[in-house]
Amino acid sequence: MPTRSDDDALAPYDAVLLLSFGGPEAPDEVMPFLRRVTAGRDVPEERLQEVATHYHHFGGASPINGQNRQLIAAMQAELTRRGSTVPVLWGNRNSEPFVTDTLREARAQGHLRICVVVTSAYSSYSGCRQYREDLAAATEELGLAAVDLDIDKVRPYALHPGFIAVNTEHLVESVGALDAADLPTTRLLFVTHSVPEAMDDTSGPGDGDGNLYVEQHLRAGHLITQGLAERTGVTLEQELVFCSRSGSPRTPWLEPDVNDRIEELAAEGVTAVVLAPIGFVSDHMEVVNDLDREARETADRLGVRFVRVPTAGTHPLFVEALVDLLQERAAQARGEVVIPAQADDGDMRPSTCDPGCCPNLRAALPALCGRD
Repeated sequence: MPTRSDDDALAPYDAVLLLSFGGPEAPDEVMPFLRRVTAGRDVPEERLQEVATHYHHFGGASPINGQNRQLIAAMQAELTRRGSTVPVLWGNRNSEPFVTDTLREARAQGHLRICVVVTSAYSSYSGCRQYREDLAAATEELGLAAVDLDIDKVRPYALHPGFIAVNTEHLVESVGALDAADLPTTRLLFVTHSVPEAMDDTSGPGDGDGNLYVEQHLRAGHLITQGLAERTGVTLEQELVFCSRSGSPRTPWLEPDVNDRIEELAAEGVTAVVLAPIGFVSDHMEVVNDLDREARETADRLGVRFVRVPTAGTHPLFVEALVDLLQERAAQARGEVVIPAQADDGDMRPSTCDPGCCPNLRAALPALCGRD
């Protein structure tokens, strides 16, 4: 049985689970991975083959698993620094180690009270509730083997001060690479993963307000540009753009696409673009392919200078923010009164969700770590 002191800052939890999307790590894993990702969505085989070329361009491996290993090591080191002995486990939705296997092994090792961090900062079905569905499906598959597992999840953290701080830090450093003469004709593009418009419309509270996915990005972008101006005196015109659109062409997705927008900006006289992928916590395939390769090629073709801002990755400010969130959730589990940290005074997302929050528009599936 694992040992954990009752005065551990993460009590009552005896394990942390980093839950992520997953990705292939060899060429022969690419198509099985893509079929798991698109299961039940009627995506044509030719589309899967087209997406597979993105992975094969990088040797058939997504960078996400390696980055998650680094993040787990950094989180474990930060927990140790704070005096916690709770281990950080790892589970994925679409590739090994699968979350079901991780939970099975955790229980076998005596870890029964688990706090989950997902590698997505924003509120939406794909960024939050779907991970809760993954946890519910895993416990259902485990059956009696999961009957004594108690699993909670930290809240969405797009507006946590640490996440804003590290993105601001990286933007300040990236803008510093530009000449002062370039700034008047430079556009700052905050980039995130496109989702169907209907998914954004239903993101957030179940009272019909919705659109929290886009709203959180806009608020984060505002805070980051505000930080840039305060630290450097530089004010850049900024906007939110999207990448990695997929699915049926008949389904409306969030726009503008980053490549289309670079084309338009070049025609308007913009000479440099700074791409800040604030919608991603690390350099996923959507970043290294869709931005570092495709968007850069678009900018180069148009003669537009291209600067790509790093993602949060394993920056100490980000790692500290994730551990802060774990300690916040642990304090809530102990019944303590907690004032969560937030970088603005906007709507604070809870660690548990009411029914109807960021619903699954394709099927009604149970979701763990919430009130539904």
